[in-house]
Amino acid sequence: MIKHVLFLRLKESAHGNDKATNARLVKETLESLNGKIPGLLKLEVGIDFSATEDSSDIALYSELADREALDLYQAHPAHMAIKPFVAETKFERRVVDYEV
Repeated sequence: MIKHVLFLRLKESAHGNDKATNARLVKETLESLNGKIPGLLKLEVGIDFSATEDSSDIALYSELADREALDLYQAHPAHMAIKPFVAETKFERRVVDYEV
């Protein structure tokens, strides 16, 4: 099993929205991938409430069947379709992929 963890720090505004609105929209957009990509077993998204200097604004946690499923997820049309929206909202992205 692969665990794919993503952290995003968002711009103060993008798409004509403030950060809080974009955080909610990014969460909804990412969560819409559930059930659409073979091998994606679990995907959850959280919005940070602590708002500290070291915080990210969004955390994505997902579980995939194997490395092949991770590759499929990355290239899947449903994932590719949301990438431009998410990319425009963020100024920093951190990711960790690990196998258990």
